[in-house]
Amino acid sequence: MKKIILFVSAVLISLGIEAQVETPQPSPFSKVDQVVGLTDVSIEYSRPSMKGRTIFGNLVPYDKLWRTGANKNTQITFSDDVKVEGNELKKGTYAIFTKPGKENWEIIFYSDASNWGTPQKWDDSKVAAKATVKANTLPFNVETFTIMFSDFKMDGATMNFVWANTEAAVKIKVPTKEKAMESIEKVMAGPSPNDHYQAAVFYKDVEQYEKAKKHIEKAVAGRADAFWYHRQHSLILAKTGDKAGAVKAAKTSLELAEKAGNADYVKLNKDSLAEWGAK
Repeated sequence: MKKIILFVSAVLISLGIEAQVETPQPSPFSKVDQVVGLTDVSIEYSRPSMKGRTIFGNLVPYDKLWRTGANKNTQITFSDDVKVEGNELKKGTYAIFTKPGKENWEIIFYSDASNWGTPQKWDDSKVAAKATVKANTLPFNVETFTIMFSDFKMDGATMNFVWANTEAAVKIKVPTKEKAMESIEKVMAGPSPNDHYQAAVFYKDVEQYEKAKKHIEKAVAGRADAFWYHRQHSLILAKTGDKAGAVKAAKTSLELAEKAGNADYVKLNKDSLAEWGAK
């Protein structure tokens, strides 16, 4: 009994040491996920509050590099190439740094998004895009720093930075027209070789071999260089009793797999050819 009491006491002491006090963060983390046109935009940032302080020109000095929030630098991710105030910006994740001024803000998209705050050493080669926008004075105060989107159009939106009585707005243009036309043309063109390949594999797995054959033949016709397509073609033909066709397809798959340096498919095809008595 004494040993049990000592063991329980040790566990409780251990748990007490590992426990941590949880309190609200003064600048809470926020994530904004927004679809603009057909482009996904995500922002992660921490939101400081005024708390009676003078913000711009004091807490955030004019014309000095700012992390654009608190804690870790603000990050933005685009799923497509976009334009920021007319400047090209490739899809990916960036840190947003700003230089707030009395009349204008400089908005900088920095390719190294892993900094805590501003970079210890600034690297101009990592500036992916930047823009200068007007600083607008609001007739009221916004207590907590906010990044939001407004003025949505089919091919763009405005990203707003708002805090205290100041707002800066950045226009973002997205490739909605191009993506929509590409989608329309793809659908109107009918199923792709990969669509037929996926259908063929499914029908083979549920033992509907004639349907599988129909789809795999269309897949192979659309992409004759895919050794894995020919591999499935050979297996499906074997299931339908067409051994000669299966051997021919397996030899094609073997040849392509050897050219591609895919040892796994080389072995699979050789094993099948041996099983089918091919010469």
